[in-house]
Amino acid sequence: MTTTVEKHVFQAEVNEVLALVVNSLYSHREVFLRELISNASDALDQLSFRALQEHDLLGDDKELRVELIRDPAAGTLTIRDNGVGMTRDELIGNLGTIARSGSKKLMQSLAAEQKKDLSLIGQFGVGFYSAFLVADSVTVLSRKAGSDDAWIWESEAKGDFEIRPSERKGRGTDVVLHLKADAKEYLDEWPVRTVVRKYSDYVRWPIRMQVERGDGAEKKVEWNTLNAARALWTRSKSEVERAQYVDFYKSLSHEWQDPLAWTHFKVEGTHELTGLLFVPQKAPFDLGERRKSGVRLFVKRVFIMDDAQEIVPEWLRFLRGVVDSEDLPLNVSREILQRDATTRFIKKQVVGKALTLLEELAAEGETEQELDGEKQQVRRYETFWHEFGRNLKEGVYHDVESRERLAALLRFRTDKDDALHGLKDYVGRMPADQKAIFWVAADNLATARSSPHIEALRKRGYEVLLLTDQIDEWVVDALREFDGKPFTAAAKGALDLPETDEQKKHKEEKQKELGSVLERAKTALSEHVKEVRVTDRLTDSPACLVSDEHGMSARQERILREAGHDVPAQKRILEVNPDHPVIRKMQAMTDEQRFAEWSALLFDQARLAEGALPVDPAAFSKRLAQLMAGQ
Repeated sequence: MTTTVEKHVFQAEVNEVLALVVNSLYSHREVFLRELISNASDALDQLSFRALQEHDLLGDDKELRVELIRDPAAGTLTIRDNGVGMTRDELIGNLGTIARSGSKKLMQSLAAEQKKDLSLIGQFGVGFYSAFLVADSVTVLSRKAGSDDAWIWESEAKGDFEIRPSERKGRGTDVVLHLKADAKEYLDEWPVRTVVRKYSDYVRWPIRMQVERGDGAEKKVEWNTLNAARALWTRSKSEVERAQYVDFYKSLSHEWQDPLAWTHFKVEGTHELTGLLFVPQKAPFDLGERRKSGVRLFVKRVFIMDDAQEIVPEWLRFLRGVVDSEDLPLNVSREILQRDATTRFIKKQVVGKALTLLEELAAEGETEQELDGEKQQVRRYETFWHEFGRNLKEGVYHDVESRERLAALLRFRTDKDDALHGLKDYVGRMPADQKAIFWVAADNLATARSSPHIEALRKRGYEVLLLTDQIDEWVVDALREFDGKPFTAAAKGALDLPETDEQKKHKEEKQKELGSVLERAKTALSEHVKEVRVTDRLTDSPACLVSDEHGMSARQERILREAGHDVPAQKRILEVNPDHPVIRKMQAMTDEQRFAEWSALLFDQARLAEGALPVDPAAFSKRLAQLMAGQ
């Protein structure tokens, strides 16, 4: 009997894709095995679904599986499944053209209410071509479930393929890879086992491989299951014990400590996904420089990538865990996520679940936790804040949608005590006449607490946030307000504190009385200040420097310059305390040279009080020595 061999030319786009696949599409060629196992899993999924209605479809072969067969003598690696199989036309359609997927066609044919019952992944077409990363030629032998006919598809990826009738015992598909000379490693057990465990460990169907065990006369060949088959995150939370979560976290993150907290979630509806997110106890030493997330992405339990940056924002890079999508859109290689509505939905869910976990942590009281080998009563959120608080501040600045929830999670020191305080608690303690949330920024807590800018606020009983992190000023600028209360810098603009008629009159009188002194000081300091005026923020100090209400603070300028940015110097406002002895003494001075020296000392003293150096340290030292000598 003569076998008719049909020769077909690839669709034009296929040749382009083949060149792309082989030369540049995949960053690691080992993913060929992931793609082919995923295709085999597709075929098993489709058969399982059909068998729900066609009860005789499985026949005597009811154990659905994927088998990997290594043949060193022939130099081939075969990926075999006993799934739905393909007809002649399907072989031509699926393997000869791009993006024609049996899975995709089946999905389109199902009614909307049936789709939720079907477990499918990916598109057969493009992923199949990854076989040519390691194979000179590929042979596909397939028999459709319910049919007696089998067909062979064969190609060397040189522009065409052949198809001919054949024979196969039972339904399913064999993909036979004739390995290239530099890919013979996949004829060995451990390279294959390693790739399967890395990418396909949680595929729902068993993946088996024949292995040799024993020596000499005791040597025998047996089937060995390579994958775990059931992912922890796909199980119900009630089925998973704490120890299992902890063990999974440690194997995932390679940490020796238990996680601080975790959330196990499942989202159903328009899009479906499951996930398991962990918060570590300690931040890695390179967290500040690291930009990749620690969340692994799976699609239908098939591993896709280690650092799923498309679905985990940069400010949540401290998270560890997995996210498994049922319908995440992928383009050609499953390595590159498409930026579409589904991806945005998944990202929103991940952010939401992470924030809910942190809100629960923030709301709980003290718990027993092992720290440095000893069990102690601690507040887990304070532990989290110490390690990862800066990440939430980054989120406030960058993530507008999450800003309100993040604001409630922020913690600050204040001038009242050494404890950490949330903004909700701060607002709850505000006196009735306090209209704003006041803050002062400095390089350390001691400088912030002794800042002259908060003297009047402290006298009135107003609590002040002490901002010592370099990012803090940008954070409050981004927030603008909390619970209807605006953030107001103690060192910017006019404080607009409540005044009695008597206080207002006193200030106006002092401004008028010191008019000439203010003008003389402004002239003496014209190189450094734009205005000199009477203040209502000082009670003990003689002077302080303030910025315009919407201007950049001196500390922000300094931080940006230290980071290498070219920031032009801005003239600030010198505010003086009209009741301070120094100001009254300057008011009586007639020697303009001496007045100018004292003005310069006053300016430099104001800079020192906020943690900055004098403009000219040598000149400052000389003036101070002269003052001490009584000159």
